[in-house]
Amino acid sequence: MKALVITDGTESIQSIALLIKESLESFSVKICSAQDFQGTDLLAAGVFFIGCEKSSPSSFAFLEEMLNHINLASRKCGIFSSKEKTIKYLHNILKSCEADTFELLTPENSNIKKTDIKKWLKPFLK
Repeated sequence: MKALVITDGTESIQSIALLIKESLESFSVKICSAQDFQGTDLLAAGVFFIGCEKSSPSSFAFLEEMLNHINLASRKCGIFSSKEKTIKYLHNILKSCEADTFELLTPENSNIKKTDIKKWLKPFLK
């Protein structure tokens, strides 16, 4: 199965994206920044993940627009950030596409462990 991880490209979010990729051993995982995101990448993925540090990064404009016009009700989406306000933003941009979301709020300025990621990923493996 294919998985896609879309990020804002910040260092902290990229490090979580890499842990997701390492933890999804039976998946073919592609990590891309939102500015390099292409809609066909999302359509090919069985599950997808979106993470950013701050709400409404300019690089998410195309992604927001696409999610507004597509139905992903059969897909699971993981959202992640270190800020609760950003998690709310990510939930909002996913509302209209109806993807089933699972959130991961990481403590700011702390090291998240692979075991934390694996625990969070369990619903995606069912």
